[in-house]
Amino acid sequence: MTRPTPKDSGYFFPAEWHPHRATWLSWPHKEASWPGKLDAVYTPYCTFVKEVAAGEQVCINVADETMEALASAYLAAAGVNLVNIAFYHHPTNDAWCRDHGPAFLINPDADVKKVIIDWGYNAWGNKYPPYDQDDIVPTLVGKALGLPVYHPGIVMEGGSVDFNGAGTVLTSKSCLLNNNRNPHLTQRQIEAYLFEYYGVSQVLWLGDGIVGDDTDGHIDDITRFVNADTVVTAIEENTSDENHTILKDNLRLLKKMRLLNGKQLNIVELPMPKPVVYDGQRLPASYANFYIANAAVVVPTYRDDTNDRKALDILTGCFPDRRVIGIDSTDIIWGLGSWHCLSQQEPEV
Repeated sequence: MTRPTPKDSGYFFPAEWHPHRATWLSWPHKEASWPGKLDAVYTPYCTFVKEVAAGEQVCINVADETMEALASAYLAAAGVNLVNIAFYHHPTNDAWCRDHGPAFLINPDADVKKVIIDWGYNAWGNKYPPYDQDDIVPTLVGKALGLPVYHPGIVMEGGSVDFNGAGTVLTSKSCLLNNNRNPHLTQRQIEAYLFEYYGVSQVLWLGDGIVGDDTDGHIDDITRFVNADTVVTAIEENTSDENHTILKDNLRLLKKMRLLNGKQLNIVELPMPKPVVYDGQRLPASYANFYIANAAVVVPTYRDDTNDRKALDILTGCFPDRRVIGIDSTDIIWGLGSWHCLSQQEPEV
């Protein structure tokens, strides 16, 4: 007899604004992810932890006691409330916990109210080996918390999917249908995995991701749900910018979409920052890579006075119940991701 899937058992992946028990992170330590800048990321990173820890526990994967001591020193120096920090000795290859961390599903009516999905992880199409330690993090978290763990057996990253908490997941064809992930699966078969292991009933597909995104088009750099029927989506107004047509095409697709209840999406346009280029490389800077924590919505900013302010004002209008704060992500984005890529929420239930 085959084991029932999470959907069979009534589990689903809640929206990010659902109350959190905790946020999970993996302490940054890989020099190759921030060549020449690893030390520079700790100040903004610890500021991010401080804002999140103001409203929930922050669980941080570290390699060992030495890394825990180093992280504790940085966090204490930044004024983080260490009472709300819990360290777990789960060694990682890299810091991108959105993609290698546990996916938590809940069923408030079940005896066991929370479970973990441990998707396969191959560092965005085998781009950055080794990734063996990252790949097993969800199962280690499951053991630490005493939660059941499901293993679907296919590759999936948390940054490639975004949820409205009402049965719909938003994703991109450029990532999920890429041959470097699950070449043996059709679009329909991948949708079946999303249905069964995320507990959703509808998949909405966008096209390509932004320039410089080494994940092949993660949704969390493009379009995000801010409530059950509203998305914010990145727009590039400069017609000569490489992102202009990509994002315009995605907006066109969004306008055609209908939710499970038949309604059109409410669409809020979010500007892109001016191009962020470092060492000759265009980086995937986007305001859509915000993280919705209990106490705040933390938005990456990029030393672009005009567009930083516009983006923060727009997102403030989307989240009337939370403080919306910007944290400079100019050094962080050299690692090709920002606050959402670094974090994974654990829902309260």
